[in-house]
Amino acid sequence: MPSKSKPLSAKELAAYEAKRDLAAELLQSVREMKAGQVSVVSSPVTEARKKTGLSQSQFAALMGVSVRTLQGWEQGRKQPSGAARTLLAIASTNPKAVLAVAGHK
Repeated sequence: MPSKSKPLSAKELAAYEAKRDLAAELLQSVREMKAGQVSVVSSPVTEARKKTGLSQSQFAALMGVSVRTLQGWEQGRKQPSGAARTLLAIASTNPKAVLAVAGHK
């Protein structure tokens, strides 16, 4: 795999791709999954949302953000702000309280 420190030029990328055996890489990935060598990492934001039982669109509306922003938080591409972090902490520790304030259940 190429270094992630700097982007490859078009020529370097073409040379790297020409050497790859995608079928072998895929097969190796499947073997690793079957052997339990791969784990799914769940973010604290995803865990907080799942504890409420809400979908991404419902939870995003509750948080007052777009679904895209929520997805960025869940995937670790973005970090929630102070107020959002506080609400997420409450949702994680006491999902019923967040749902009650939001008018759910």
